[in-house]
Amino acid sequence: MSQPWSNDEFLMRLRRIGEQRYHDKHPYHIRMHEGKLSPEQLRAWVANRFYYQQNIPVKDALILAKLPTREDRRRWLQRIVDHDGREGDEGGIEAWIRLGEAVDIPREDLLSERLVLPAVRFAVDAYVNFCRLQPWPEAVASSLTELFAPTLVSRRIVVFEDLYPWIRPQGLDYFRTRLHQAPRDADHGLELVLRKCCTRREQERAVTALSFKCDVLWSLLDALQLAYPDGESCV
Repeated sequence: MSQPWSNDEFLMRLRRIGEQRYHDKHPYHIRMHEGKLSPEQLRAWVANRFYYQQNIPVKDALILAKLPTREDRRRWLQRIVDHDGREGDEGGIEAWIRLGEAVDIPREDLLSERLVLPAVRFAVDAYVNFCRLQPWPEAVASSLTELFAPTLVSRRIVVFEDLYPWIRPQGLDYFRTRLHQAPRDADHGLELVLRKCCTRREQERAVTALSFKCDVLWSLLDALQLAYPDGESCV
């Protein structure tokens, strides 16, 4: 039986997944950050990514139900509140709807899901089912794409402000909020994974889970690139 990796080695392997497979390396995403997407292509990204955003609190609720300690459930619960909101704070889903409105997608079009591509729906649903069916350490490990998110989100704010000035400023509130939420969530998720995944097999399965999540995010962009190669309208 192979010996477990040290925590440093384990963390390095998790981070390597982001270096090699995170969706910021996808051609569609690269063009977005180069300011090369048409308004139609950017709207398509916002509309289809919304299906993923809507399902974040769903997958987090599934993970929450499996966590073994009250302390960890309390901390994980904040993720659901962050997206679903509460009285006086509508949360991340509402903020994404405002992003849609800022790029001229009507609220009712986002909520109806009529703009969601079948491949996007399939990939996101697969991710939710993964979190439903797999042991909680693997579901938590799949969420560790948040390790790579803050730098990307910070860059995205600048890109949208500078290269897509037609986007109304209030639409960027979601990204500003995630600048402090994502590092907090990543720290807790990593703490759980390092604590629970003690054998080599458990560590390898955690790395595989994170790789799967990167595949999900990559698949969303594959679908967009096929559906809107030349900026065809999505609304």
